[in-house]
Amino acid sequence: MASPPTTSHVPLRLAPETMSSADNDTCSNCNNPKDSPPSTAAGTEEATTAKANHQFDPHFTANVVAATGPKATPRIRSVVGSLIQHLHDFARENEVTIDEWMAAVEMVNEAGRMSTEVRNEGQLLCDVLGLESLVDEITFKILTATPTHDLPTATAILGPFYRHNAPQLPMDASIVREGSSQEILNGDHTYMHGRVVDYLSGKPIAGALLDVWHTAPNGLYEQQDPEQPDMNLRGRFTTGEDGSYSFYCLRPTSYPIPYDGPAGKLLQLLDRHPMRPAHIHFIVTAPGYKPIVTQIFDRRDKHITDDAVFAVKKSLVVDFLPREGDPRAQFDLPYDFKLASYEEAKGNSVAGATPMTSSEGGVRA
Repeated sequence: MASPPTTSHVPLRLAPETMSSADNDTCSNCNNPKDSPPSTAAGTEEATTAKANHQFDPHFTANVVAATGPKATPRIRSVVGSLIQHLHDFARENEVTIDEWMAAVEMVNEAGRMSTEVRNEGQLLCDVLGLESLVDEITFKILTATPTHDLPTATAILGPFYRHNAPQLPMDASIVREGSSQEILNGDHTYMHGRVVDYLSGKPIAGALLDVWHTAPNGLYEQQDPEQPDMNLRGRFTTGEDGSYSFYCLRPTSYPIPYDGPAGKLLQLLDRHPMRPAHIHFIVTAPGYKPIVTQIFDRRDKHITDDAVFAVKKSLVVDFLPREGDPRAQFDLPYDFKLASYEEAKGNSVAGATPMTSSEGGVRA
């Protein structure tokens, strides 16, 4: 893999759940009046924008929105109408030119042409804009939490490299598959274990399915790397009556997201790096419970506060501990997953609190 481009940048702020008070101070002066532009400058800018907008047909956007037919669902009418309004306002406020619009269209088209079963460039483009992390927060966050209870495990983005139907493995199996390279076999092997529990009662959840995947030490997922066995570093594990799970994996490494396509070009235009902190992906599902799509992050990673896709949350940062007396692993990683039932999710106003229909128990495509 080519080295990622070197850029000068300031640390990116974390996704909604903050890492530390220091991170919250990134914009500590944003609301300080003495650091704000003079009111006359703000007024001049607003007047210029208003003058520019008056150049355009004031009824055009309303006519486009009103063209929606009577058979459109209320949700489609609302969402697409709002999208049209915001897109038109954006174009007017920034006086987008034909050349700029066509460059944006070509970026979207190129993302489509590059997307395959093993790479979703359109999703990656959304990731670097922070859109997937924002939609993740909107979709899964509990709006009214009970202060006396812990929250369910925080969610994080799915990412563009998930694959359905990873191998179903027994507890204590390794997701490092036979035929892996010596680099992988010599990696930092980790024993990960814990329980899946109800976040309110703490009772174990039997029959919970953990779908797990991560990159190899070279920073590539198996479908990106022809040298890796099919479905390498992926697996699914089902909990027993005590809700426990355990398996062997590798301590993950940080890596650059693919930057040879539109997402990478956008990062370079914005003078941003493409690096993601070391992480392991999970989808955790159980009958009667709201699925969790999440990632856990290695605290030691230097990009933990500087994720290219804004996905890190404080409660998802973990410590890999030394493991002794186990010839199969050098590190130990305990972690419990806490799920909310569908009924609890509905009662706490969690959007999307409806059972999944996938017979596989995974995310819907």
